[in-house]
Amino acid sequence: MSRLAKKIVLSLSVLVFAYVAMGYVLGKTNDDKTYRSLTVFSEVLEHIQHDYVEDPNMRQVETGAMHGLLESLDPQSSYLSAREYADYKNKLGNEVKASAGLELSKRFGYIAVVAVLPDSPAQKANIRGGDLLESIAGFTTRQMAVGQAQVLLSGEPGTAVKASVIHRGGGEAQEVDLILAKVPAPKLIEDKMVGDIVYLRVPTFDRGVTGQIRDKLIQMDHQGAHKLILDLRDCARGQVAEGVSTAQLFLPSGNITTVRGQTVTSQTFAADPAKVVWNQPVAVLISTGTAGPAEIVASAIADNHRGQTIGTTTFGTASEQKVIPMDDGAALILTVANYFTPGGKSIPADGVAPSVEVRPSLDDLGSQNPEQAAPQPGQPPSPDDPVVKKAIEILQGAAQRRAA
Repeated sequence: MSRLAKKIVLSLSVLVFAYVAMGYVLGKTNDDKTYRSLTVFSEVLEHIQHDYVEDPNMRQVETGAMHGLLESLDPQSSYLSAREYADYKNKLGNEVKASAGLELSKRFGYIAVVAVLPDSPAQKANIRGGDLLESIAGFTTRQMAVGQAQVLLSGEPGTAVKASVIHRGGGEAQEVDLILAKVPAPKLIEDKMVGDIVYLRVPTFDRGVTGQIRDKLIQMDHQGAHKLILDLRDCARGQVAEGVSTAQLFLPSGNITTVRGQTVTSQTFAADPAKVVWNQPVAVLISTGTAGPAEIVASAIADNHRGQTIGTTTFGTASEQKVIPMDDGAALILTVANYFTPGGKSIPADGVAPSVEVRPSLDDLGSQNPEQAAPQPGQPPSPDDPVVKKAIEILQGAAQRRAA
């Protein structure tokens, strides 16, 4: 960009801020802090233009400022430039042909792995929940939006995407090749524990999962099961409606969750006794890889004293985003509503804390990550899984108290 063009961009930016400031003076805003911030921002632009060590690329400065502005709000809000938004619509606007099979967010300024889908390229590359992606396809993720990362990790089947991964717990970044593929719909995993205790692992809350869970619960009840371990560890994808309807399978009364936002009408979702299919004791397993609809289920069961939650605090992403196109072809992905627990806590702000914390040690899990007690995606639990062991202990104790 020529110096003249840079000056034009800077001048227009100052004019925009001056216009907003004039709105303040005329009474269109009464927020004095906002006015002062806009004044400071225009001063920063001027200093960058005139005092930086070399001629700055003002378009790049502007894009970086927009990225930072959105990311300062929450991990899921982001800014997409015109080129990034065009790629986003092209690759994610329709059905995704192939992907790496990752649920993503932001942590420590980088793209973070919330959870990994079973039988996915990411699982085959030994990526686990809690890992950080330092770079994707040669691009640093330091200022990368989650939407942009999703674009880079989607495409045609067989496409190789190189990623630099920092595994949870630290260490040097490792280069891995992700071969994009069509990830099959994850299946429910059921297993027999001890006595009349059964185990059901839910990998996602995609459309139709509630019906599958309902059928499994009815089948288990008919087979004489009287206690349930509901494993929601590393369950981070799905639809809120599925989470709400799954919670209704367990709750005869009480509230499930409330959604709130400035432009979203507050709505509380309640239990429905006519939809309950499991009246027996239940223990819910959660981890740092539990997010979204799974957090709604876990908090609904815990806050209504329907069962214990066991494990570690969840990731905290139960929110709604809206894509807002801009006039210049760019777009905002903006969080417009958050979901709250029945106890009134914001799930994105606090996550869902376990009623019984179990933080496995390296001795418990061998070479596995101590924060990720869950078995590999798509696999039944290990007999040595300390979180499952605690759930069995709690359910057996509850049965003994009932008998007494």
